[in-house]
Amino acid sequence: MKLLKLLTMLLSVFVLSCNSESKNNNIAINVSFPDSISNENIDGRLLLILADNNKTEPRFQVSEGLNAQSIFGINVEGLNANTNATFTEDVFGFPYSSLSELKPGDYYVQAVLHVYETFNLATGHKVKLPMDNGEGQHWNTSPGNLYSTPFKVTIGNEGVENFDIVLDNIIPEIQPVADTKWIKHIKMKSKLLSDFWGRDMYLGAHILLPKGFDEHPEAKYPLMVFQGHFPSDFGGFRTTPPDPNLKSEYSDRFGIDGYNIIQQQEAYDFYKRWNEPDFPRFLIIEIQHPTPYYDDSYAVNSSSQGPYGDAITYELIPHIEKLFRGQGEGWSRFLYGGSTGGWEALAVQVKYPDEYNGCFSACPDPIDFRAYCLNNIYEDENAYYAKSNHKNIEIPMHRDYLGNVSSTVRESNHLELVLGDKSRSGGQFDIWEATYSPQGKEGYPERLWDKRSGDINHEVAEFWKENYDLRYIMERDWDKLGDKLKGKIHIYCGDMDNYYLNNAVYLMEDFLESTTDPYYDGEVDYGDRAEHCWNGDQENPNYISRLRYNSMYVPKIMKRILESAPKNADLTSWRYK
Repeated sequence: MKLLKLLTMLLSVFVLSCNSESKNNNIAINVSFPDSISNENIDGRLLLILADNNKTEPRFQVSEGLNAQSIFGINVEGLNANTNATFTEDVFGFPYSSLSELKPGDYYVQAVLHVYETFNLATGHKVKLPMDNGEGQHWNTSPGNLYSTPFKVTIGNEGVENFDIVLDNIIPEIQPVADTKWIKHIKMKSKLLSDFWGRDMYLGAHILLPKGFDEHPEAKYPLMVFQGHFPSDFGGFRTTPPDPNLKSEYSDRFGIDGYNIIQQQEAYDFYKRWNEPDFPRFLIIEIQHPTPYYDDSYAVNSSSQGPYGDAITYELIPHIEKLFRGQGEGWSRFLYGGSTGGWEALAVQVKYPDEYNGCFSACPDPIDFRAYCLNNIYEDENAYYAKSNHKNIEIPMHRDYLGNVSSTVRESNHLELVLGDKSRSGGQFDIWEATYSPQGKEGYPERLWDKRSGDINHEVAEFWKENYDLRYIMERDWDKLGDKLKGKIHIYCGDMDNYYLNNAVYLMEDFLESTTDPYYDGEVDYGDRAEHCWNGDQENPNYISRLRYNSMYVPKIMKRILESAPKNADLTSWRYK
């Protein structure tokens, strides 16, 4: 028996050795573009995607969830036409760290070159970053990016066979959205941002006009600022019933058939509500403020992104109010939004307490960094693994309402590292760094943690705390902020938020409920078993209430106006029927 076991072990070692030697350990996948596509020397991030299906192009299948497809990334500098950039087995990837780890099977291959521009910052740094080109900072749809036509390859037991890829396509420009009777679109050059970035930088907005805007030139309107990710147009407003020929689509997220029809119906219902005699006449705006780091600036000033908070509050908002007859005073401005927009609504209210009269923050990004999702960045040593002497437990990143986990913090960050180093991925953790971190020696944001290992830099964490931890800032400065924020704070979150954002809300609520002189006099509410984007509606399911942001807070806003507007405030010109 002992001899048999020994022979079996030796055979196993021999087989493994043979398989290892038969693998291609000299992988070289060459990528180039012809001069017919571009004659320029290009800087950027070159991405290689291998998808196990062809339901859509591989560039549209990249994710960190259970359907993740393989992607690898390298930087290129001064790459010119007909010159190869090469992917080898040493190139870092996700979810496989190396091309040599790919499973045997058929794959559909595509490469994308995400183009970088050079910015000469006011800080004296020179950085290379992807400029938004009207798409909202998405590498797979950004105009000017190069990409290849997908083709099929087969990977056998011997591993990846070398092949070449030609970037034979370029993503075209996006046509601007046309104005309508109800919705106007503006774009303005920001002096503050242009000075910081060393080139012309613009802010934009979509403005929903109230009923009777042209018929009532004497009216001056309150302003509702809907914060959130880059909007291509004003969403959720439709002047006609749902398209009768619209093919029903199933929503995997909500488990609802015909969700696209529901969305159109809700948009049409809002249009009808907007025109009812008892609906207050407001201006509603959705802001476009993508940065070279993300689809949204987070609406505050930051070391690496510049003065977006000041630019929005002191340049864009007054510009819109002047063009469209806004009241132009702090008592008449309100903030609301969910997720990124939820954090922004609260942060802008805290950072500019006199300029706005209330915020409605739904499912906000972490508002207390002791609960940075499932990390405590002040006490934890590592962001990827729970502290243990003898176990290796990964920290989750995404769950459903039953607690089923589909990705981890490590996986999310490793995907971002593939998409772009130096916080250039356009991903969630990288934009938090671009917003909250001090600027590093090279001009890029300092890392909160090592992107490979997850080891936390507590000096950076302290900078975050002093400047962007909203609970800490409010508690630290309540003697100055309390009177300015009383009655203005409203926070809503599902208790099964997909990203564990409810944990930070609990900590914020503990502080708010402890306040005295003055008591915060606002609202914190939770949705039972509700996932991400729950916004305070206890009567309707999340898939409905998330479509009603533009109307659901109006009664509370009207109540706030009537209770808090100064004696000389105009409360009549805009309240026509």
